[in-house]
Amino acid sequence: MNTASPEAEAATGRVVLLTTSHRVAPGLLSWPAWQALRAADRVLCADAAHPQLPYLREAGIAVDEASPAAEDLVDLCAGGHTVVVVATAEGEPALTDGLARLAGSGRVAMPELELLPASYDLPGARLLDLVQVMDRIRVACPWSSRQTHQGLAKYGIEEAYELVEAIEDGDRDELREELGDVLLQVVFHARIAEEDPQAPFSVDDVAAGIVTKLIHRHPHVFGDETASTPEEVKEHWLRTKAEEKRRTSVTEGIPVHQPGLALAAKLASRARTAGLDVPLPQGDGIGYELLALAVRAESQGVDPEAALRAAARAYRDAIRAAED
Repeated sequence: MNTASPEAEAATGRVVLLTTSHRVAPGLLSWPAWQALRAADRVLCADAAHPQLPYLREAGIAVDEASPAAEDLVDLCAGGHTVVVVATAEGEPALTDGLARLAGSGRVAMPELELLPASYDLPGARLLDLVQVMDRIRVACPWSSRQTHQGLAKYGIEEAYELVEAIEDGDRDELREELGDVLLQVVFHARIAEEDPQAPFSVDDVAAGIVTKLIHRHPHVFGDETASTPEEVKEHWLRTKAEEKRRTSVTEGIPVHQPGLALAAKLASRARTAGLDVPLPQGDGIGYELLALAVRAESQGVDPEAALRAAARAYRDAIRAAED
């Protein structure tokens, strides 16, 4: 039971550990952080190169470049003083561990301890880390520094298939990892594209392009149009896409090098969406039979590639059972 008087507790002072995010521009601190800094009797920072220091000093905050031990920090708080410690990027593990040991000993009147986040990461902030890591790897890694769009193309296909496999297997941990691998391909290609002497672009250009496209193709979200069903949304999407691309055929833009069943289903989907009643070409051979199966699957809302993969997995299991 704590029997210390309020006066005694006030006399022990206060320690504020101020943490900041390197993903937010220096100087953009929360109002409680600025209040704590201005009210402090001492402001300490162990890192002389801390990115916040120039902005704090510009705002009139005197910062001492010091890294006191836990006992020294407690002494600085004696008499009711407030000391703000601007944490380094690694945090202050030695200091916080020392304060914890002192508090646990019961032999020292401890100051009030407060952890005050001065800036927060916005959603997507870790993407900045990925861009920075990719920049360094591109320069310093003997393998990555020599890669080209053409050389990486096969990895994009592999990662996309591994992502599909994780989705179909229902493996959440694998899904998160494979999404990261696909994201890496995007950032890697964008980093390579920055070096093109004729038409360079960056990951920011990539992001800006898809943002513009999403806004334009969702007039029911960002504009005055309305859509209450997925079919209406798809209609908006196809109409705005046709306006953007100025295509003369519904088949334009369909990659013909994708797997055959997927290609057939995509063609059937485009024709059906456009209201075209196109008889299937007649011919001999298994190719025409597979085409008919793919078109039938698409008309029934079935992805023929996914259906065939599921059947193939069942076949694989049957082979393994026969081997056992």
